[in-house]
Amino acid sequence: MTGSYISIQNGDKSFSGYLAVPEVGHGPGIVLCQEIFGVNAVMREKADFLAEEGYTVLVPDLFWRTESGIELGYNDEDFQKAFTLYQNFNENLGVEDIQTTLDTLKSLKECDQDVGLGVVGYCLGGKLAYLAACRIPEVACAVGYYGVGIENHLDEAKKIQGKLVLHMAEQDQFCPAGVRHQIIQALSAYKNVQSYVYNNVDHAFARPHGTHYHKPSALIAHERTVTALRKQVGPDYDLEALWEEHVRFEFDTRDVKATMATMVAEPYVNHIPTLTGGVGYAQLSRFYRHHFVHNNPQDMTLTPISRTVGVTQVVDEFIMSFTHDEEIDWLIPGIKPTGKYVEIPMLGVIKFRGPKLCHEHIYWDQASILVQVGLLDPTGLPVAGAVTAHKLLDETLPSNELMSTWPSSEGKSID
Repeated sequence: MTGSYISIQNGDKSFSGYLAVPEVGHGPGIVLCQEIFGVNAVMREKADFLAEEGYTVLVPDLFWRTESGIELGYNDEDFQKAFTLYQNFNENLGVEDIQTTLDTLKSLKECDQDVGLGVVGYCLGGKLAYLAACRIPEVACAVGYYGVGIENHLDEAKKIQGKLVLHMAEQDQFCPAGVRHQIIQALSAYKNVQSYVYNNVDHAFARPHGTHYHKPSALIAHERTVTALRKQVGPDYDLEALWEEHVRFEFDTRDVKATMATMVAEPYVNHIPTLTGGVGYAQLSRFYRHHFVHNNPQDMTLTPISRTVGVTQVVDEFIMSFTHDEEIDWLIPGIKPTGKYVEIPMLGVIKFRGPKLCHEHIYWDQASILVQVGLLDPTGLPVAGAVTAHKLLDETLPSNELMSTWPSSEGKSID
């Protein structure tokens, strides 16, 4: 937990809220609405995560009218208590408490004043995010994860002024297929509403460490959430410039400390073909210092081919070329220098969290490298050497030469 609790004034009474702030000390404001288990460790972790994305996040204790300070786990006993609290919860008052929380958020110096506000919620909070989008005009962007009972308030959708994103689980027993179809059909009439269904996952698929947690779906949902928030309330980051700075520290100045400073507190790098890199600050620093930054040939060059810059990530396509005049731990581990010149196409998927790199997934054809350094005889194998890089630069070079069946289609109909 990196945030702290503050008091949210409601007339002559008050309730608490967990406040998480970005590293820079301020950001667009988001109210994060809890599951039925209260402002527990999972909700605080979610808040801290969004703060890393650049947002000032306030998680109100929405059960305060019944019992303040609820922090439940996910065993049977806690679930029964949570369900009882949910049954006794007044959703209309809950939306009023979200409005109060938004007012408190706007008054904080940590909340950017010249941009819109967001509401994100899970489970019970997912429905409340929907209702907030309908009833609170100043909500510029609302995101609901597997909200329960939205179908009972579809008539309110016409009042949504901002952006609404709903994440729905295909196997959610609390929102079965018929109900989900009803919601999606009703909301499809509104251009400012997007609904996503995640196949083969259940309710709470985005709850870290939970029984139903499904990492691929959670990651895609988070990316869609942050994309919507960025477009509606900001903040706006120049990811291309951030990525170029990182690469400069890696390959030009070869400065490990500066390289790590461009990344989040616990980043990771995964070079897919060789399983090299590191997870977490300590292991990645070790990898960079002893096996990467100072472990590349002096003539190593990166030739850019294409670059796609999204809201949360950069995808870089490039050719890496070098003389294999020293052992390269991360690329060809265990292979002594051969003196061969190598040209290899590469693809990097670079994810950002806020203004810092979160992870790198780097792909290349390892067989092509082995062919070029003389360790793999391509005869009779569907592999190629430097021509893979050459054809990326010149698409007119012959295609299909590795396909023995290619001549058999000559002159055949293409209809």
